Amino acid sequence: MKPRILFITGTDTGVGKTVLAALLVRHFRGRGISVGAFKPVCSGGRDDAETLHAALGGTLTLDEINPWHFRAAVSPLLAARAERRKVTLTQVVTAARRLQQRFPVLIVEGAGGLLSPLGEDFDSRDLIKALRAAPVVVAPNRLGAINQVLLTLAALPGSLAPKTQVVLMAPAKPDAASRGNLKFLREKLGPPRVHELPQINVSGPNQPVIKPLAALVKSLGG
Repeated sequence: MKPRILFITGTDTGVGKTVLAALLVRHFRGRGISVGAFKPVCSGGRDDAETLHAALGGTLTLDEINPWHFRAAVSPLLAARAERRKVTLTQVVTAARRLQQRFPVLIVEGAGGLLSPLGEDFDSRDLIKALRAAPVVVAPNRLGAINQVLLTLAALPGSLAPKTQVVLMAPAKPDAASRGNLKFLREKLGPPRVHELPQINVSGPNQPVIKPLAALVKSLGG
């Protein structure tokens, strides 16, 4: 895969961004590709960063993966303000570029949805633009997913939106809504851009390479 930054964003918080990011890390490592992971800011705990740390197998420290973390379980911006701290876009981009120099592939995970504020002057959309990253939008495959995915794509810069991959995280029990979402979004965006991943435990060892993940990586150019 050519050197690049993949940015995992989502339609909301808790939609499966970390699951996808960890699976991608494991996938690239399994193929012998040097990969890094970066969750620049988080709040209310570091579970996401710890999951990425485990997927990397110790390649990076927890603080390298997640340089800015805040205690309050609110948006990172509000959590930072509560601690009288500040994170800027320049700081985050500088940290990402340092990692990019070490790894041909860097997986960056945002916090919350695309427009959730990460710092005083930026959100995930701003970070995607600054890093010239390839965005991947994650959404739970449930009623309402079509609207949420299309709104997120519409909020991306015009040059990026047509190339953005979409990943639907399958429910435990598929229903008419989840099946319809997948079919419609593939009709709307084109089958190669829309993927569905089954539920999977990323904390277990030696996760198998699943076909939808391999198809996603192929669509991303790897």
